[in-house]
Amino acid sequence: MSLLQTAEQIKTMQIRGAGKIAREAAAALRDHAENLPEHGLSVFFSAMEDAADILLATRPTAVSLPNAVHQVLRGLSSAKTEEEARTLVKNQADAFITSSNEAVRKIAEICAARIKDGMTIMTHCNSKAALAGILLAKEQGKTISVIATEVRPWNQGRLTIQTLNDHEIPTTYIVDSAVRTFMKEADLVIVGADAVTVKGAVVNKIGTSQIALAAHEARKNVLVAAETYKFAPQTILGKHIEIEERPASEVLPDDAAEKLPFVTVRNPVFDVTPARYIDLIVTEAGAVPPEAAYTIMQNHLGFDMKDYFPEKS
Repeated sequence: MSLLQTAEQIKTMQIRGAGKIAREAAAALRDHAENLPEHGLSVFFSAMEDAADILLATRPTAVSLPNAVHQVLRGLSSAKTEEEARTLVKNQADAFITSSNEAVRKIAEICAARIKDGMTIMTHCNSKAALAGILLAKEQGKTISVIATEVRPWNQGRLTIQTLNDHEIPTTYIVDSAVRTFMKEADLVIVGADAVTVKGAVVNKIGTSQIALAAHEARKNVLVAAETYKFAPQTILGKHIEIEERPASEVLPDDAAEKLPFVTVRNPVFDVTPARYIDLIVTEAGAVPPEAAYTIMQNHLGFDMKDYFPEKS
């Protein structure tokens, strides 16, 4: 699949989930670098910068995407030959994909250790990292059940319940607005993340904040499963994470909207959950309180963005 095809599939949500988006972007950059014709080092630099821009424009909220792009292209300007540059991109892309999959495994182990026999876990959207802990707990022989949300308007919850059903985990499927009603039946909440700010606030699929608020009210713990590359270092300098809004037609078909000229549809994909409603953020580096987000960024995302590309003449 070409880089343009990958970008289009990310944009149209055929490729979805922050971790998968990151891995597919890394693979697209690797394959693009390998297939570029030989025209010299400066042309290679320019082509890879253009490729990065195309990918970065697809989904503005998922921090995993720019972090993946930046890690794959880190230090590219130090390459002395075109062959060296291609090799660097390939090696760093492969390393990122491997570490991303390994991160999910480590997160699963930490989350599973906090799931006790007999627990009911509530989850939201279709997070591979969050689901991995639940699946591992079942593999460990624990008797568990899950409450999974519908996740409008794309219904990602259907992917979640299919996975849970395939692993024979008893699951209750609810509409998003029923979260507060069913929170009393849950023992623990585990969700994923698309971004984590320096203050420990979590950007995730719309509806996550109301789940965390309901859990806080009911005194139920909230765990956020998030690989370290989902932390957003740009928030250290006060930059806000853009909350993506998708087309109104995903909520209200165009033919229906045409008959309602005084109705405006808003379709934000994500919301922000304050750190005070989160008990732990579970990363491959360990489970940390939200207040430790800066330490994660410092220890695992310490890089200089000026190193990615040479200065343009």
